[in-house]
Amino acid sequence: MSEAQKSPLRAAIIPVTAFQQNCSLVWCSKSMRGALIDPGGDLDKLKDAIARSGVRVEKILLTHGHADHCGQAGMLAKELGLPVEGPHEDDRFWISRLEDDGPRFQMHCEIFEPDRWLKDGDTVSFGEIEMQVIHCPGHTPGHVVFFHPQTKFAFVGDVLFQGSIGRTDFPMSNHQDLIDAITGKLWPLGNEVTFVPGHGQPSTFGQERQTNPFVGDAALSKH
Repeated sequence: MSEAQKSPLRAAIIPVTAFQQNCSLVWCSKSMRGALIDPGGDLDKLKDAIARSGVRVEKILLTHGHADHCGQAGMLAKELGLPVEGPHEDDRFWISRLEDDGPRFQMHCEIFEPDRWLKDGDTVSFGEIEMQVIHCPGHTPGHVVFFHPQTKFAFVGDVLFQGSIGRTDFPMSNHQDLIDAITGKLWPLGNEVTFVPGHGQPSTFGQERQTNPFVGDAALSKH
């Protein structure tokens, strides 16, 4: 725990919505300024977590446009006076239909316009933390991943899970794009990278390369 206390980047996972989507409260341990990644719903729960954390949230960061990840992000941004950064503009399609998709996710959603669309190679920052933006299409066309090189920590949304990968049976999904993004953009970051997925438990890229039945080295060598 002492090592974690020294880490410049801290994170707390707050599962939200009926889908138990991993919203992450991330912050700079030096300044106590932070961001919320994918605050899709359960806003009272999120506001309570912020209040108890002592973190001054500066912005909302979004990995992609699905309702469980961003359906109530615009509402929270309005209420707290926060800018929204992300996802990539190729997910405008998904954000534009949030109000129609909401009932399928058993939630009230509102359409919003991000203050800043993100693209591959951009950076996002809060406090003294700067994270790299990596465009990883496939699950959705505009999906992005947030990576902090110094702590080798990534927030990957629904690109990759412990033992699985994101679904590609949605409109505008592309299975090969997803495989290419994981193997071509995430694996080169290093086996020691720990990642928080959009659902389920954190893992490491190395663990997934060893065991993941979809994108593990053994699985891909069969193709």
